[in-house]
Amino acid sequence: MKINANNYEAKDIIKIIREWTELSQTKFGESINRGRDSINNIENRRNRMYLNDFLEMCKIHNIKVTIEKVKK
Repeated sequence: MKINANNYEAKDIIKIIREWTELSQTKFGESINRGRDSINNIENRRNRMYLNDFLEMCKIHNIKVTIEKVKK
């Protein structure tokens, strides 16, 4: 599956990735050394995730991150 991240808020991207893994917030959190509350707070925009943590999370779950310059 593929999404255009520009069409989503950061919190939604984290939730989409978690749903792709088919893991609960608890299991997903454990997979990236975070607790369920941390994942819940990110998905509900109470906390943010650092870019380095995001990239590591993507690496762990085999998510390809592509950055593309779009011509206007």
